[in-house]
Amino acid sequence: MLRPALVLSALMLLATPALAAPEKRVWRVDSVIATQAGTSIVVQVKGAVQSGGWSRPRLRQERGDARTLVVEFLAQPPAANANVITALLPVTARITLRSSGSVIAVKAMAEANEVTAQILH
Repeated sequence: MLRPALVLSALMLLATPALAAPEKRVWRVDSVIATQAGTSIVVQVKGAVQSGGWSRPRLRQERGDARTLVVEFLAQPPAANANVITALLPVTARITLRSSGSVIAVKAMAEANEVTAQILH
């Protein structure tokens, strides 16, 4: 009677997904394009990670100043025990942000660098 319950518990543990590692900054930013679209700013960032297995790249707005919007380029890294290719691989992300009239630039931050671009009108 105890044996089936033990087997069932073990199977449930194996079927439970491992906790995802917290998001990290991607390795580098290669380009930033920021375009004014009405009262919004569309930000597109291209960059690279140092291995395969990264997922869900995104941009998160950070605190900037009155003239510059700041975004952090993040992605979900591969699991620590995952077999992945070791190479620079491209990643892209896009976000639409509300704009105040005084903002003239966008800065994207990664692990190894940051890139600032003027907003195109």
